[in-house]
Amino acid sequence: MALKFLKNKWQRISSIVLLVLVVLVLIPAALINRYWSPILADKVKSELLINTDSLYKVDFTNAELHILQGKIVIYDIKLRPDTAVYNRKKKQGLAPNNLYELQVKKLVLSHMHPFTLYFKNKLNIGRITLSAPNLQVSFHINHTKDTVVKDSRTVWQKISKSLKLIHVNEIYLNDVKFKYKDYSGEKLAVSELKEMNMKATDLLIDSATQTDRSRLLYCSDITTELYNYTGKSANGLYTYTVKQVKLSTKTSKLNIQGLVLLPVKPTKFFDNSKADRFSLRLDSLQVNNFDFFTYHKYHSFNASNLLLSNGTLSVYSNPHGLKKETDRVITFPHVAIKKIKTAFNIDTITVKRINVLYNEFSKKSNKTGTISFNNTTGKFINVTNNIDSLKKHSITTVSLTTLFMERGRLNLSFVFNLTDAGNNYSYKGHLGNFDLPRINQATMPLAMVKITSGKVKSLDFDLHASNKITKGRVSLLYNDLNVNLLRPDTENGYSKKTLASMYANSLVISHNNPDKPGETPRSSSVFFIRPSNSPFFKTIWKALLSGIKPCAGLGVVKEQEIKAKMSAHEKKTQQQGVKKTERKRKRAERKLNRQNKKVEKQRKKLAEPNN
Repeated sequence: MALKFLKNKWQRISSIVLLVLVVLVLIPAALINRYWSPILADKVKSELLINTDSLYKVDFTNAELHILQGKIVIYDIKLRPDTAVYNRKKKQGLAPNNLYELQVKKLVLSHMHPFTLYFKNKLNIGRITLSAPNLQVSFHINHTKDTVVKDSRTVWQKISKSLKLIHVNEIYLNDVKFKYKDYSGEKLAVSELKEMNMKATDLLIDSATQTDRSRLLYCSDITTELYNYTGKSANGLYTYTVKQVKLSTKTSKLNIQGLVLLPVKPTKFFDNSKADRFSLRLDSLQVNNFDFFTYHKYHSFNASNLLLSNGTLSVYSNPHGLKKETDRVITFPHVAIKKIKTAFNIDTITVKRINVLYNEFSKKSNKTGTISFNNTTGKFINVTNNIDSLKKHSITTVSLTTLFMERGRLNLSFVFNLTDAGNNYSYKGHLGNFDLPRINQATMPLAMVKITSGKVKSLDFDLHASNKITKGRVSLLYNDLNVNLLRPDTENGYSKKTLASMYANSLVISHNNPDKPGETPRSSSVFFIRPSNSPFFKTIWKALLSGIKPCAGLGVVKEQEIKAKMSAHEKKTQQQGVKKTERKRKRAERKLNRQNKKVEKQRKKLAEPNN
């Protein structure tokens, strides 16, 4: 059959031409694959040393060049820093903040175009794939600004003599394992990521993109996805989990789904900490215009907007508290911001549908009271501890709308001075119609008072404060206020102080404000001196309460008189109880004496001889 096929002249000529082409293409390709692979490996190693100033060195077991397939494969890559070079640079003040160690099982550069590279000086690669990369980054604060005088030329200017452009369509990093070691704090903080994938799109280095600020590392987009991340706080008291994280450099958006922060059990927490106990559940957190490059390089967090949606923040006040001489001004938001080591600058923080719960344990009632702010929505403007930003604008404003105890609509605003030595701030708000018995879950355990009836028409307050005092005015309009005073009861939890409640309702509190329609309602001035160990939320509540009491007819002088009368009444009741007990004891003693005499008389009678 073969002889028959080659009997024609044109067939023989075609076969000879084809054979020549095979010899001219396949044999040189095989020789290139065999002899240029070691040259390629040496070239990669030498170029890395040159471009990193000998800081890094790379090793790999094998490098293959497949000229006809347009593919390069490198196996078992290990990139490590030279510690001797790093330490020398550190002494010179030239060491970088981040050190990298990388291991990759296989690196594949595919869909290359060697003829375009040879004839047109254009390097085009369809895809770069890194399989199972293992990356470790160590962060040290060696400097906060660049200390090395950089070559001002762009990358394209450096390569333009040999290449017109470099273009990679896609770069994939699959099944990435990432470990981050942060040496900037007092203790080493280690974070590990496992279920992570990365993709870079449209890497292009040419004359047009050399100054394109819309690209990061010359890529039109770099996306990172992380799943099911879990970690612990440095003190071991909190565990945090994240369901999904996605970062896109093209949109400059960082999206976090399913964020949960949980503390250890209360007993263990309060045995090991004097701080308040927090828990957080958040469906969504979105960061807009996130400056990833600055964060990576200097750990400085910059963003235009931070959006928190659908979640619950629960705060449990530490029942052990701190010593009276300990100043808890650190719990004030604008003071806490100053203590955060990471520099940050956020134009706006937006919260949507967030529930905030404040819990406090009362040793008197042996129960926990809760105040809730539900479905909270609002904005925080200019949240920063950046020194340069504070010089331009040092005021943070907050505007919130929430449902107090799930029912009363409360509009609330704060103004914080971030640079004032006295930590000045102000807050004002308006609460609309509200049924007062709904706050019994707070007043019963914390104040031993049960509100049996009452309806708020409006509560308005405007207060200005520092870390020492709070001043301002409070106005509370209400109707039909009645209360029961309580005492702890081991069986039922609480028992009513009947006489004290009658006295309070008849002589103490004012049932309405104004007392009669058409009269001028009562309002009060506030002058509250903050105890040094009072935290932020407690200070706000106590200052507000000091203005609410006079509106209900319970001024400072009257309150002192009532306390004195109640104390005298309780003392008299105790004395009456003592006398009553003494009377019972004497009656029992007389009864016993009579019984004893009767028994003695019967005994003597039985002892007499029969007549």
